Amino acid sequence: MEIKKFTRLSMLLALSVVLNIVESFIPFFNGTIPGLKIGLANTVILFVLYFYSFKDAMTLSILRVLLVGILRTGLFSITSLFSFGGALISIVMMFLSKKFTKLSIIGVSIIGSISHAIGQIIVAILLVKNINIVYYLPWILLFAIPSGILVGFISKEMLKYFKY
Repeated sequence: MEIKKFTRLSMLLALSVVLNIVESFIPFFNGTIPGLKIGLANTVILFVLYFYSFKDAMTLSILRVLLVGILRTGLFSITSLFSFGGALISIVMMFLSKKFTKLSIIGVSIIGSISHAIGQIIVAILLVKNINIVYYLPWILLFAIPSGILVGFISKEMLKYFKY
């Protein structure tokens, strides 16, 4: 990998970690739905998916979850595992929807946001061993759509101004 690309991806990784940590201090709905966030760090991941590659976006996504785990929640904490499951499913679904559909970046972002929520619920059910967690899903999905639109819009704007 060339040094210029490595440096940019490193800075983008740092930005995604900072966005994730800063956003974790902003409670939505006064904690009514645990873990509910806009997902601003995903603007960086979506940008990397479009500007660089699936491999780079997957690498950044995994590294972001690991770094936030180390810095904030504990590397193998339940929160990190939820985030990891959501991130993996999200990046795969965004890649597939980008590659095999005619969705705009905003549409791909919505798919990613919905997939992230579903991934977290799946991991939660497996770890907690309680199927009733699925009752959170409709509420999380209700929030996933507008947050996916916002993340997609921000990523779209980033792509307009970033020069390689």
